[in-house]
Amino acid sequence: MKLHVCLSALLAVMASGQGVQAATPDAYRDLNHNGRRDVYEDAGQSIDARVDDLVRQMTLEEKVGAMMHGSLPAGDELGHGGAIYDLDQVGVMIGERHLNSFITRLVVTPRRLAEQNNEVQRLAEQTRLGIPVTISTDPRNHFQAVLGASTAGGGFSLWPETLGLAATGDADLVRRFGEVARREYRAVGIQMALSPQADLASEPRWPRVTATFGSDPADVSRMVQAYVEGFQGGTDGVRPDGVATVVKHWVGYGAEPEGFDGHNIYGRVARLDNASFAEHVAAFDGAFAAGVAGVMPTYPILEGVSLDGAPLEPVAAGFNRQLLTDLLRDQKGFKGLVLSDWAITNNCDAACRAPTADHPQTAKDIGMPWGVEGLTQPERFAKGVTAGIDQFGGVNDGAMLLQAVRDGQVPAARLDEAVRRIMTLKFQLGLFDNPYVDPDVAERVVGDPQSRAQADLAQRRAQVVLEDGGRPLTAEGVKTVWLYNVDPEEARRHGWAVASDPAQADLALVRVNAPFERLHPHHFFGARQNEGRLDFRDGDADYEAVKQARAARRSVVAVNLDRPAILTNIRDKTDVLIATFGASDAAVLDVATGQAKGEGRLPFELPSSMAAVEAQDPARPDDSAAPLYPRGYGRGAPGTRPRGRCRSSRARSADARPYG
Repeated sequence: MKLHVCLSALLAVMASGQGVQAATPDAYRDLNHNGRRDVYEDAGQSIDARVDDLVRQMTLEEKVGAMMHGSLPAGDELGHGGAIYDLDQVGVMIGERHLNSFITRLVVTPRRLAEQNNEVQRLAEQTRLGIPVTISTDPRNHFQAVLGASTAGGGFSLWPETLGLAATGDADLVRRFGEVARREYRAVGIQMALSPQADLASEPRWPRVTATFGSDPADVSRMVQAYVEGFQGGTDGVRPDGVATVVKHWVGYGAEPEGFDGHNIYGRVARLDNASFAEHVAAFDGAFAAGVAGVMPTYPILEGVSLDGAPLEPVAAGFNRQLLTDLLRDQKGFKGLVLSDWAITNNCDAACRAPTADHPQTAKDIGMPWGVEGLTQPERFAKGVTAGIDQFGGVNDGAMLLQAVRDGQVPAARLDEAVRRIMTLKFQLGLFDNPYVDPDVAERVVGDPQSRAQADLAQRRAQVVLEDGGRPLTAEGVKTVWLYNVDPEEARRHGWAVASDPAQADLALVRVNAPFERLHPHHFFGARQNEGRLDFRDGDADYEAVKQARAARRSVVAVNLDRPAILTNIRDKTDVLIATFGASDAAVLDVATGQAKGEGRLPFELPSSMAAVEAQDPARPDDSAAPLYPRGYGRGAPGTRPRGRCRSSRARSADARPYG
């Protein structure tokens, strides 16, 4: 690529030390290498004019390639585990298959990540039109890392899970988190966040509860709006220095019977009625109000729902025109990008349908074509596009869509409409004018001391004090501690000795996770997702530690709630009971000993028994009988009345217009 500049602009570029700069009236990036400034290369033109000019110059193959959102190869086939990208493979995907959108799962230092993403952009420069790459990521700023849902490490500031942010009830805090994450993402060359989740946490056993904002549609909508505004850099869409957000999963994903997730064939159906469906839809309203850049449809087939008097077609949301065009586009007025979830056009073969110990499902067997298993792959792509998909996630080759287009299954106008949305977003993000980042800046910005301090404070604020024994939390009189799942060095930093026997300790601190089972160990995602029971039972190592801790002069149990655990037989065995949603040992110690205040309120109810969980409606939030703690409960929270404590699920349903 050539950069055409006048002398003053050239001197500015050289002085900056940051390589290619954003175009000015005197400078432009000659992306198509023709020696003249085309309209799409001209920063002085409107985005619409630039998009029109670019799309006119694109071939059919280039348009189809742009509609794929691939995975940058590093390590395994999903992009996990490597230290650098396989740039030879990337070059093929960009140069020969014409892809220009990718997810990165690379976990390396900020400098290395910035350098690697710059290398990807250099490969894009060399193509016929020089279309820059949009690089996306799953969340990177939280504690939990689950393949296909989130990534951890790499020096990013470490905040509570979104459930913890919701527990604070502070939309301004969520917005500040988004602003910090935005700066960190853009510093390393990431421009798209495959988040937030606006899914309602209506089924307690669902493995993906942890990345939601809880169970109340109004609260979720408010928090999601703040998240989008923080990431995108404004209140009405994405700014050039923003990160495009893709809200997910449209819609009803949280209503999975038994909590079995839609990544798996045994979780391919969610069941709702029109009233509960309206609640799940309402949770997305804040994202639309903020001008969210993208929407990702959910995996499952929705049963029991009708729109405008017609039952939903029994296909997954990514193939459902009623959900993507009639409801999302026409009724909600959404104008942005619709990006499918990963692998919805893949086949679900024998290892996907019924894996065994001898033949488990592997990454190459991943496929979620729910409801369209009988279609060919080109037919699936065609159905997705005509339903409303603009871009297909997790696809590294557009050959199947190209075949569908050549067979006349996809109108040319629909193809151009999708490509326009993809390119418009790249222009809004400023990528055509400068897609590069400075590795020195990445080192300074990612995880800087101020961001870490904000994140550390949020970890403390988000903790929910459920029981305090009727007296203030304090470190007074503590000289010796007994620890379970806590780094002894944190206690020593406080000047405390660590005892090997709780009976010899002034304070016992026990950290445990919400109980779970791995009920489907041969399924690729089932082997990695927390499913099944939520109650503590005799013989569980964590439960035995809770009982053992009672021998100390005072005991504290901190339960990490990635799902709504049943604490009925825990709260009578400890003096202090705290709920956490992603927190360091230091943060938990501070709250447990009164050196910081846990201000959180529960973002969902905590059931009293597994019988109550099994009897509740998976589609209705906070629907279990006689919950142990209601949503909004928290003894350390400001004020005296828990948020939403007296509002039933059915009362909330009345606020959302039922569909039918």
